Amino acid sequence: MPTTSVFGAQWGDEGKGKLIDRMARDADVIVRYQGGANAGHTVVVGGEKYVLHLIPSGILHPGKLNVIGNGVAVDPLKFLEEIEGLRKRGLHVDGTGLKLSSSAHVIFEHHRLIDQLSERWRGEGRIGTTGRGIGPCYADKAARTGLRVSDLLDNDYCRSRLRAALAEKNALIEKVHGEAPLDLEGQLDRYTALAERLRPFVCDTGALVRKAYKAGKRILFEGAQGAMLDIDAGTYPFVTSSNTGANGIPAGALFPARHIERVIGIAKAYCTRVGEGPFPSEQLNEIGERIRKQGNEYGSTTGRPRRCGWFDAVAVRYALEISGADGWIVTNLDVLSGFETVQVATRYKSGGGERRDWPADLPRFAGLEPVFQSFPGWSEDITQVRKYAELPASARAYVEALEREVGAPILMLSVGPERDQVIDRGL
Repeated sequence: MPTTSVFGAQWGDEGKGKLIDRMARDADVIVRYQGGANAGHTVVVGGEKYVLHLIPSGILHPGKLNVIGNGVAVDPLKFLEEIEGLRKRGLHVDGTGLKLSSSAHVIFEHHRLIDQLSERWRGEGRIGTTGRGIGPCYADKAARTGLRVSDLLDNDYCRSRLRAALAEKNALIEKVHGEAPLDLEGQLDRYTALAERLRPFVCDTGALVRKAYKAGKRILFEGAQGAMLDIDAGTYPFVTSSNTGANGIPAGALFPARHIERVIGIAKAYCTRVGEGPFPSEQLNEIGERIRKQGNEYGSTTGRPRRCGWFDAVAVRYALEISGADGWIVTNLDVLSGFETVQVATRYKSGGGERRDWPADLPRFAGLEPVFQSFPGWSEDITQVRKYAELPASARAYVEALEREVGAPILMLSVGPERDQVIDRGL
C-alpha cells in the first residue's frame, strides 16, 4: 500500500468507516487530519457495531499507529470518553498506539454553547450545525484566539488564556443571547484537570508521520465529512469548517502533498445529505423515504434522518476532480435492490441551458434542476456477492454507467455493512 488518502466524495456519510477499516489492515499508520467529533465512522465487525468519532478507524486493528493531526478540532472530554468506551469493549487503547497532536485546537464548553445559541438565533437562516462547537473552535483558530492541546499541558498559561477567552465569550453569551454566563473558575478547573489524562497521548504528530514516511511505513489518511462540505469547495455556507478532501492533508497533518501517492474517493450508489443546504438530486417523495428506510439513513453521531436522493454524477465528478482522485469506491449498492428503475443526475438545467460541470460560479443554487437518466433496476439480494461477474446484469450496467458519467474507475463496491461485504474489481 502506498501513502493513500481516502475521502468522502458527496455530503458525508458515504460509508467511509468500513472501507477505511478495511484498508487499515494493510497500513502501518492511520491519520485523521480534519474535522471534529461530529464525524461518525461506523464499522461492523462480527455483527458488533463500532461508531468512531475522533479516533481513527485503525484502532480496531492491533499494532497500528493511530494519529489525530493538528487540523482536527478536539473536544478533550469526548476524546477521553471515546477511549474509555473502547476500553470497556475490550480494546487496548493507550499512548503507544494512539497519538494526539500538541497543535490541535481544543473545543471548550463555551464553543458548544455558542454553537447552539447561534444556530437558534439564526432561525430560518440556520446552516444545520450539530451544535458540537466545531465551527466556533475553528473560528477562534482563524482569529488567533484559540487554545491548543499543548496549552492545556501548561497549567498557568492555560488558565491565563482561558480566562481571557471566557471574558469575551461570556459577554457574548449573556449580552447577545441572554443566557447565563459560564462559571469562570469551574471551567478553569474542569479543563486544566484534563491535562494529565491527555499527556500520554500528546506529541508532535507531524514529525511522527513524516518520520514514518521516511522509514517506508504505509500511511493511510482518513477524511471526515465529505468533499461537498469542504469549507472552500463545498456548498458554502452550508459546509463544515475545514478542508475535507485530500487537499486538507498538508495543513491538517503537516505532511507534504507531493508524498501523497494515491487518492481514493468514496460515494454511495445514491446520495444523502444531513442538515440544511443545496441537494439537487433530493427526492422529497416516496422514493426518498424508501431509500432512507432500506439504507437505514440516520446519522451515526446525531441520529438525524438523512435527506435522500438519486446519485448525482455532477457533484461526485467535481469532488473527485478537485481532490485529484485516482479512482473511487461505491458503497451501499445493496440498498438499491428491489427498485424497478434507478436514476442518475447526469447534468443540471440552469439559466435556460444545461451544464455537466458543478456550478461553483453560482452564488445560490436555487433554480437548479437535475436532468436524470434512468436505468433498469434489479430485484436480487446482492449482499452475498463477492465477485463482480456474479452481480445481476442490470446492477453491473448501473455501476458501469456511474463509472462513465463520473469519468474515473470504480475500484471496489460495498454490498453490506460487514467488513467482508466488498467486491474488489481488481483495478
